[in-house]
Amino acid sequence: MKCRTIGIDLAKSVFQACGVNQHLKPVFNQRLARRDFYAFMAEQPPTQVVMEACYSSHYWGRELTQLGHTVCLIPAQHVTPFVRGNKNDRNDALAIVEASQRPNIRFVPIKSEAQQEVMALHRIRERLIKNKTALTNQAHGLLSDFGIIFSQGERCFSVMAHIVAASSHVSENIKSLVAMLHEEFLGLKAKLKVIEAKLKQNLTQFPQAEILLSVPGVGYIIASALIACIDKGQAFKSAKYFAVWLGITPRQYASGSHSYMGKISKRGHRYLRKQLIHGARAVLNRYKNENDALKVWGESVAHRRGFNKAVVAIAHKLARIVWHLLQKDVMYQPQHIKA
Repeated sequence: MKCRTIGIDLAKSVFQACGVNQHLKPVFNQRLARRDFYAFMAEQPPTQVVMEACYSSHYWGRELTQLGHTVCLIPAQHVTPFVRGNKNDRNDALAIVEASQRPNIRFVPIKSEAQQEVMALHRIRERLIKNKTALTNQAHGLLSDFGIIFSQGERCFSVMAHIVAASSHVSENIKSLVAMLHEEFLGLKAKLKVIEAKLKQNLTQFPQAEILLSVPGVGYIIASALIACIDKGQAFKSAKYFAVWLGITPRQYASGSHSYMGKISKRGHRYLRKQLIHGARAVLNRYKNENDALKVWGESVAHRRGFNKAVVAIAHKLARIVWHLLQKDVMYQPQHIKA
């Protein structure tokens, strides 16, 4: 019997498949081992398949699409309210089906292998940066107990390592310790350079990369992150929806006739939001086109509300600009304001 929708609760080794008919009544709700799952789905007539956008969902989305199914991925937070009874795989699979029937649900586009490869590079790069920061912070704490104080920053750490190595007032144990830390530090920097070179090289395979790189504050790191996360922004109805998804818009508190706008919501993709804020900071600090309306507006906000609020405001505007440019397939054209 053909099912209208099949909901799948993904896992590493065990899958739960729940098929419903046109009246949303369960036809089957069975547990499948990983080795049997693909063969089971190949036997099903082409239909709508819904899964949570989580662990391995994009891989299975590509695989099931090749079998002729229409695959939809649902954000996990939209499925939780539909789980009835105890938390188990049977109820989770049924909840996925019920959530997919809601009229205002927004599905997540299936990422290609190329997009996931780029995102994998970003995740490894982020971990290496955290390791590098943790290493220098640990060096600050350990060496301060021996009276060795140095300023923050990579350059200061390297200078300190060379000074300690040449000092006659530092014991050999401390010298070997600092040398070991500095060697690990240089290794992390070398790995970061390799990953960043790969990110820059991978941009050439995406046609929208040139559009993104034309936007102020957007370099190859931010451009590759945008491509990996949103592709061309086709999942969002407008630039406003994209900015809301990023969590870069104010949180609203409203009741009756009273409405208050608070701090930014910080929902959505934390990494992409952070990168856009870094790009916005670069617009205020280092963008050379002083007459560009974007920078003039940002400087006026910084004068009225402070630097940090201006950075977030510019990041919000950058997100909306990026979405419009990707949708219209045009390059960024600065609007000059006469001094």
